[in-house]
Amino acid sequence: MVAACICAALAARGKRVAAFKPVVTGLDEEPGEFGRDHELLARAANAGQSPSDVTPHTFGPAVSPHLAAELAGVTLEPAELVKAARTAGRDGLLVCEGVGGLMVPITPGYLVRDLAIDLALPVVVAARPALGTINHTLLTVEAARAGGLTVAGVVMTPWPDEPTPMERSNRDTIARLGNVSVTGLPHTTPDRLAEAGSALEFPLS
Repeated sequence: MVAACICAALAARGKRVAAFKPVVTGLDEEPGEFGRDHELLARAANAGQSPSDVTPHTFGPAVSPHLAAELAGVTLEPAELVKAARTAGRDGLLVCEGVGGLMVPITPGYLVRDLAIDLALPVVVAARPALGTINHTLLTVEAARAGGLTVAGVVMTPWPDEPTPMERSNRDTIARLGNVSVTGLPHTTPDRLAEAGSALEFPLS
């Protein structure tokens, strides 16, 4: 959702933006209101991509990409993923969505973080506002920086219209301890992605 909102906001500003997500798993499950991730990203970006352009590998089981590929007897090649991402973004901006988290393996020896490093992309961390988010989010920020990545910001989503004291505290604590910009992405609808993305409190280039 965060990646789609960023794509839509950039497109609304007249930027040519392509989306990329290396792997989508969980196609065996029923899609929600917004559809599959790669379908949503293809609609939100404006580079004329099909869902298969956005995501070269899709799998049925809702498991980690390295396991999904193993179960399907497929070999994922990191160099091919990097090439596909660069090709998608060659004529404009590229928004790359991860798979499950920064430290999730795409292959047994290649993490989502490694893809971000190879593409030299700044990182936006999507986090939940609920209990447990402080630890998970700060560990992700730390892992990104340990890999030499720039953390552009943290987006807490879905951010409630009337946050509780705990949710406000989580947001403030992550910003302070992580020395990072933290913003909230409220509930949105398929036709208001650009509006939601434009409200994010860090620069979109």
